[in-house]
Amino acid sequence: MSFALSAGVTGLQAHQKMLDIAGNNLANINTTAFKSKTINFAELMTETIKKASPPTETVGGTNPQQMGGGVEVSSVAPNMAQGNIVSTGNPLDLAIEGEGYFVVNDGSQDLYTRAGSFAVDSSSYLVDPTNGYHVQRTGSVGESDGFQIAGDSNIRVPYDVAMAAKATTEVTVAGNLSADAVLSTPQTNVLTANVSYTTGNGVTALPTVELDQLDQFSGTLGTAPTITASGSDPSGNALVDAAGLTVDGTTTLQDVIDHLNNNVLTGTEQVASLVSGKIRVTDVASGYSLSDIALTWDPDDGDGTVTMPTYFENTTVGGDHVKHLNTTIYDSQGGAHVLAAAFTRTSTSNAWDMVLASVTGNISGLTSGNRRIRGIEFSPSDGSYSGLDTAIGDTAQFTVTFAHDSSNPQTISIAMGTTGQFDGLTQFAGNSTAVAREQDGYEAGRLATVFVDQEGTIIGAFSNGIKKDIATTQITLFQNPMALESVGGNYFDFSANSGAPVATQALTGGAGSIRGGALEKSNADVATEFVRMIQAQNGFQASARTIRVANDILRELTNIIR
Repeated sequence: MSFALSAGVTGLQAHQKMLDIAGNNLANINTTAFKSKTINFAELMTETIKKASPPTETVGGTNPQQMGGGVEVSSVAPNMAQGNIVSTGNPLDLAIEGEGYFVVNDGSQDLYTRAGSFAVDSSSYLVDPTNGYHVQRTGSVGESDGFQIAGDSNIRVPYDVAMAAKATTEVTVAGNLSADAVLSTPQTNVLTANVSYTTGNGVTALPTVELDQLDQFSGTLGTAPTITASGSDPSGNALVDAAGLTVDGTTTLQDVIDHLNNNVLTGTEQVASLVSGKIRVTDVASGYSLSDIALTWDPDDGDGTVTMPTYFENTTVGGDHVKHLNTTIYDSQGGAHVLAAAFTRTSTSNAWDMVLASVTGNISGLTSGNRRIRGIEFSPSDGSYSGLDTAIGDTAQFTVTFAHDSSNPQTISIAMGTTGQFDGLTQFAGNSTAVAREQDGYEAGRLATVFVDQEGTIIGAFSNGIKKDIATTQITLFQNPMALESVGGNYFDFSANSGAPVATQALTGGAGSIRGGALEKSNADVATEFVRMIQAQNGFQASARTIRVANDILRELTNIIR
């Protein structure tokens, strides 16, 4: 009879724990990434009344006779199944779809969690805002850009860091250059100075204005300052200016024009003029042209200076078919400049030149040898890009010198595609469609927003339109995640039976993917927990009834004596 009483007591205790666990599961029905628990029972063995016996020649064997002493809790097992993932709209809310745990550090040790409700603190670190624990990263992503600190695994989200400007070093062009299109009237090459001469504080200068009366003049004329011209004629032959133009107080703009026409240019090929205060050089004949010109000023023994054009814009590119394109490039300080270029068909079959026609902004130098890419060839058999004519020996690049950094000319490579392929420029019949597809420069910027991809990489979108990888969140795997020890606050620590933590990243080594802007909900199910509460209640009532019946029997036994 004592066994019945003690068994009933163990039943009360066990089902009370079952009710406690169900209550805890229900209490955490809305807890982020909560993992519900299930209780399992086992019988308590207390007495063997008779042991089993083997069969003999005359009788069979007998089974053991044993009495249980009640019930005990054999295990409380966590349900590590994934909960539903719901969108939150907060880009730093993260959910793991699959295996793995986020890693945070409390300053002394790493802890593990599936609850990815993170935020950025005042020091620009990604943390759990409820306790300030630092979210951990893996790999070296973000270190080369200065977003992360080498040797420090805490993730920084650098809202306080400016992204330095990057000068354009490459422009990618692609599209078709027509194999058969021809202009109804071939274009005549025109070069126009990028300086407009004025006098009287902004009035366009006439040809008769003396140079020392220009707004662009400063200082005092020396004994024999000179203006010297250089460049090339339409055929590419070098222009010769043997003595230059000696300037004095009576030299006018018309004298400069006359010097060019009489001593430098070949009158049958090029003609200089002054148009709206700008020196202009126009080819006499239309069609493909290699014309270019530059003017330099030598002050001699004085400090008088007339601002010379830093380059002549190719305002009209000569040729029987010309395809223009524009793109924005950036200098070393992030200043934006519009680069205008043009492809012009040459006199050689299946060959083109690319001419840098103009660049906006303050340009201090653009030489003739660095503004034209010659001999861009295409296969006559299939129209694919064939590279540059080796006989000419040109390189696919322009060089521009900006005034703010005149000692460091900026070289811009032009990527035209893979030789023998159709991934860049082509030459087919039909329209010309060549464009500047992209360039690699950008202005300075600051981090505007972030998002997280499936691999757990935090990607920053900056105010200049550039996206950069900032860091990669660390994901940790365990051989036996059911053996993790809960330490409260949705955190776990590894135990002797969970296996050591294995650090990795999402979608690597069996780890799941990351869902940004989402959180994992609790995997506790209301219906299931209600059923378990009913089961716990029934078990508790049955155990209590066992104690009551045993007590009644003992009372009856006591009454026999009376």
